[in-house]
Amino acid sequence: MKKYLCATVASAAIAMTAHGQAADMPPNAEAGECFARVLVPDTISVTTEQVVDREASYELKVVPATYETVSEQRLLKEATTIYKTVPPVYETVTETIIVEPERAESIVVPAQYETYTEQVLVREAYTTWKKGDGLYGRDRENTTETIALATGELLCRVEIPAEYATVTKTRLLSPETTEVRMIPAVTKTVTKEVVVEPARVIEETIPAEYETVTRQQLVTEAFEERIDIPATYKTVEKRMVTNQGGLEWREVLCETNATPVMIRDIQAALSDAGYNVPADGEFGPATLQAMESFQRANGLPIGYLTMSTVDALGLSMS
Repeated sequence: MKKYLCATVASAAIAMTAHGQAADMPPNAEAGECFARVLVPDTISVTTEQVVDREASYELKVVPATYETVSEQRLLKEATTIYKTVPPVYETVTETIIVEPERAESIVVPAQYETYTEQVLVREAYTTWKKGDGLYGRDRENTTETIALATGELLCRVEIPAEYATVTKTRLLSPETTEVRMIPAVTKTVTKEVVVEPARVIEETIPAEYETVTRQQLVTEAFEERIDIPATYKTVEKRMVTNQGGLEWREVLCETNATPVMIRDIQAALSDAGYNVPADGEFGPATLQAMESFQRANGLPIGYLTMSTVDALGLSMS
């Protein structure tokens, strides 16, 4: 509590006497109020952005050819006239027929992909105030002056580097293609008999002989069908400082304007908020730790028992 600056009427009078005017003092302070310079944290805005996870592509689907089975009559033996006395003379003839015609068959060669990584900006670089150590000067306790001496606080301006995230993506190296393979025709050898010498003397008609042959006939040729695959996306979170924090005068509770009853009420409120702290009316290390945890969780200035912290706890110190 010794670091708190109590803005009382007496201290204001001393300041006016020693310096003629109060520079960098709390504004509109009234008797009984205490103020401290506190570090107000930056206001961070979190946004999300859609990035491509996998680029759009396509694949080729081969629709095979369709066939139908047809039947046709093929001559095996011609009609002849024979004679009873002299039978006819025949000769066997062979020929080749096509059962399945030659056709082209398409084979799909799969597409090739590769995976790579990319750096995505998550939070831009910014500068902020950071508490420093090793301030050179006189100790405040070795003098009786109250206004002209430094408070002992040392702040350094530091740069916080930008923050990046590594995302993994997939891209197409070579698209899907097809190769054409020729399937040879399927043939069949058939034989038939033809008359070399007809019968004589007694004429007799011998009818022709036929056989039914089936074969595959092309109805629709094979073709390629393209199927489009849409791109996929993922959500990346970005953090940006929308309001720069810094040192500000804030009204606080200190030993001058706080009572053990007030401290006990604050400890009880912290305990109700889920922070483990005894309600003994003394502002000790456990109370300080619980208070700072509550301030961080609620975006409040950290390190002092400010009135904004009291208000956030739902208490009234009036």
